[in-house]
Amino acid sequence: MSRMTKDIWIMGLALFSMFFGAGSVIFPVYLGMGAANQWFLGFNIFFWVDIGIAMLAIFVMLLRDSDVEGVMAPLGRVAEILMISAIILCIGPMLAIPRTGATVYEMAVVPVFGRGGLWLTSIIYFGLVLALSIRESAIVDILGKFLTPALFAGLVILIVKGVVGPIGPIAEAPLMSNVFEEGLIAGYQAMDVLGALAFGVLIVRIAASKGYTSYADKMKVIGLGSIIGGAGLFMVYCGLTYLGATGSGIFSLDINPGQLLVEIISRLLDQTGVVLLGIVIALACLTTAVALVGASASYFSRLSGYKISYRAVAILVCVFSAFISNIGLSAIISFAAPILVFVFPGALVMIFLTLFHKRIRNVNVYRFATAGALLVSTLEVAASLGAPTGFISVLPLSHYGFAWVLPAALGGLAGHLVKRRGQRDNPGN
Repeated sequence: MSRMTKDIWIMGLALFSMFFGAGSVIFPVYLGMGAANQWFLGFNIFFWVDIGIAMLAIFVMLLRDSDVEGVMAPLGRVAEILMISAIILCIGPMLAIPRTGATVYEMAVVPVFGRGGLWLTSIIYFGLVLALSIRESAIVDILGKFLTPALFAGLVILIVKGVVGPIGPIAEAPLMSNVFEEGLIAGYQAMDVLGALAFGVLIVRIAASKGYTSYADKMKVIGLGSIIGGAGLFMVYCGLTYLGATGSGIFSLDINPGQLLVEIISRLLDQTGVVLLGIVIALACLTTAVALVGASASYFSRLSGYKISYRAVAILVCVFSAFISNIGLSAIISFAAPILVFVFPGALVMIFLTLFHKRIRNVNVYRFATAGALLVSTLEVAASLGAPTGFISVLPLSHYGFAWVLPAALGGLAGHLVKRRGQRDNPGN
């Protein structure tokens, strides 16, 4: 096996573990239970809307031969920094990283050891996260060579057991009223595309540190690695959704999604299964946290002009995340969630427009389209906080969470008609 082939497989396994967090274990199971005999339809809709668009984001960054900064560059430097910083802060130390620590405690520690020792769990967990992420160039190797195989092995054991000896027959009719719609909404709201943009900061730099600096080499290592990671996610998500479907005749939609998974596994493997599930959850959270710490530290170190080292930012992120995972996590989620809702449509607009970056010569197309999307998402956030902006619900596709599509399209058209004085080309090209 050549060195490049080996690195492609390591990159693929690393990307699998970056995207496969605790939510990835829980949600497909719940979707499968609700979809019952239509579980494969629900799984496909969810997977391609969530992971499909996330992999598209990686592909877009490869097309630009850059990372998320290259994708956001047409917005202008100030808007670019604000967008990227908001994305990375929310899916990093403000929300996603602390949530992994809280999830490990609730789903890996409590079911086995009972409540107590929350601070000790956080100290041990985030100490381990820091130890694994402190060297930026080693993150992909650590994830791809060691943690992912262990995570994948645990998942395979759970899935195979559920396929060979299911806990019950699949119900003949879905519990959900519209499986297609539920899969679509869930895939959209998972927002893994934001994770892809953040991970791009990390994987592009790591590929370069391994000597893959040419466009062709990066396209091979990261592009093929993404295909391998996506294929692994497809198989595991499919298996977990089927596990949920086998409980469709036993459980109802009002069950807590996390508790549903514990119930299914305990029926499959008794207490041994609960312990194994705890290990899988811990590994899933650990691999995602390591990647997010690496991405956060890499971006903010570079943003400072390397005046603040990668290691210093990584330590700060881990200490802050450990603290947040113990106090006020619900408040942090409440604070960060509106910001995610705000930036997500704008990020999607930039990803899709970047697919046509060689044809778009007017930066106002990017800026006006993004402004249209952000305007609607701002109104949606205001509506969620009680402001009288519910009229946005009459916009096309609003029921699916895509109310921003028409305003973004109209904004892009307006931007095309408004050409800046002296503008000759898109500087991002």
